[in-house]
Amino acid sequence: MLVFLIILAAFFSAAEIGMMTLNRYRLRHLAGEGHRAARVAARLLERPDRLLGVILLGNNFANIAASSVATLLALRLYGVPAIGIVTGLLTLVVLVFAEVAPKTVAALYPERVAFPIARLLAALLLVLSPLVWLINSMANGLLQLLGLSTHRRNADQLNREELRSVVREAGAFMPQSHQQMLLAILDLENMTVEDVMVPRGEIETIDFDSDWEQVLARITSSHYSRLPVCRGSLDSIAGIVHVRKVLLLMRAGKFERTDIEKILEAPYFVPEGTTLGRQLLSFRETRRRIALVVDEYGDVVGLVSLREILEEIVGEFTAPAPGTTDEVQPLEDGSYLVTGGITLRDLNRRLDWNLPTTGPKTLNGLITEYLEDIPEPGTSLALQGYLVEIVRTRGTAVQLARVRPAGPVAASGP
Repeated sequence: MLVFLIILAAFFSAAEIGMMTLNRYRLRHLAGEGHRAARVAARLLERPDRLLGVILLGNNFANIAASSVATLLALRLYGVPAIGIVTGLLTLVVLVFAEVAPKTVAALYPERVAFPIARLLAALLLVLSPLVWLINSMANGLLQLLGLSTHRRNADQLNREELRSVVREAGAFMPQSHQQMLLAILDLENMTVEDVMVPRGEIETIDFDSDWEQVLARITSSHYSRLPVCRGSLDSIAGIVHVRKVLLLMRAGKFERTDIEKILEAPYFVPEGTTLGRQLLSFRETRRRIALVVDEYGDVVGLVSLREILEEIVGEFTAPAPGTTDEVQPLEDGSYLVTGGITLRDLNRRLDWNLPTTGPKTLNGLITEYLEDIPEPGTSLALQGYLVEIVRTRGTAVQLARVRPAGPVAASGP
């Protein structure tokens, strides 16, 4: 009898840990796939108070009954002096065989333990439901008297940071490239269009008031499919022209200056603080590909396209435009020639660096903010753990800089 009660206590101990340590997301997947035991376990876990009620009821009954039986055996065989010795031995046996060992096994192999046990627990819960209801009612009433809520909170919901941890821990179950894309999607709400936009000074436009031959040359030589059309400057934007429509008109031999106005699309403006996630949805809803970014005063400060947002997710997938050089050029000594207009996020992503992105958005902005001046060519500085040498400036901006991480790579240089 005593051995049976210890085995019964071990059963309920293993059931408690096995059921509570089941992976909820895998459990839902298996239940959705039609796994019968998983469905039973999922139903039981929908009401954890009832599940714990039947488990603890059985566990305490087995432990108390085992203690009573052991005490009676000690009195009958050896008398009162043996009660203390039997109590100590029974405590050791219960801890090892009915608590620690079964709970350890259940924690290591929760599915192997919980799935076979789930059906037995469901049957016990059906039989003992009145008693379980009474116990839970008394316990919940006590908690309410103490001012504690008994309403179940959805602990299975994950916030963004917890979801990032789950993706990182996927390990061999998911290719690293897929992990990076999922993490980038989660970061879209932490980034704004200002972080990825093409700055105003680098926007390729068509000046409608310029010479007609220059307009045609700009259209036919552009490597972009859509171009902003303005009158004099971006402060007087007329609209967006689709280059393909222009080329079709030119091919038909019916293209004049007035034809551009007929095929212009209305300009699409977005605030500079718009998150990339929101902007991606806006592009889908409006069927647009590019938008002009405006500041709090309504002035155009840049241009963001669907391409920039997608590259934040999947990385760069376009080659440099014909006639242009790459913004990052590796050198033999381990350093890099970097254009000043490159965004810090792009630079970090391409070279796996850690330049700060919370302040200035470009390398030029980071350098000038640190120096609080426009540097002369040949100026060197240590910037956030990177060695920077100014190679070329143009006007009020750094055009080209030589950058390398401080440390072993820098030591290998000339």
